[in-house]
Amino acid sequence: MNPGQQPAWLARPPRERLARTLGIAAWVVTAAVLALVGLMRQVRIPLPAGIDLSFLPPFHAIVNAAAAIVLVAALVAVRRGRLALHRGLMLTAMALSVVFLLGYVAYHFTSDEVRFGDADLDGTVDAAELAAVGRTRAIYLVLLFSHIVLAAVSLPFILLTFIAALTNRFETHRRLARWVFPMWLYVAATGPVCYLMLRSYYP
Repeated sequence: MNPGQQPAWLARPPRERLARTLGIAAWVVTAAVLALVGLMRQVRIPLPAGIDLSFLPPFHAIVNAAAAIVLVAALVAVRRGRLALHRGLMLTAMALSVVFLLGYVAYHFTSDEVRFGDADLDGTVDAAELAAVGRTRAIYLVLLFSHIVLAAVSLPFILLTFIAALTNRFETHRRLARWVFPMWLYVAATGPVCYLMLRSYYP
């Protein structure tokens, strides 16, 4: 493709019927993911002997950081009119997010929750531990809460934005992306920050 030439897929007509079908699937996937996240705090699946998933939290942070970098690169690409590159980068960001989600679910179904300030790793944060961390715990909890809420809220709309591009509904894609993209970037960027703040409390 010559510089400045538009990709051929831009001229394809919208695929409205496929968009409706995939839109329903997006909400079903969202409901399933949120149900799994809710179950993670109630169900523990014992790991077979010799299996250790303690590498997953730092891996999650790396994947999220990579997704944030890719998202910024995708934004730069689309603003420069490099639409094919933008498309490839967004596919990469989606793949990274899927890898993160699979690892996140696997870790939290098989591992106890780590609490900020739990210096003795007994699963609770007592008065002395609260005093030791001071206001830092409140900052962490605000960051974590916003990260979780925006992740849940943005998930179906990330999928719908992706589906809009996939089905050649580019005006809808652009309209959704204007406000979905900042939420996705915030979630991806705050994930590593939350991990770094919590890192010293992992066993």
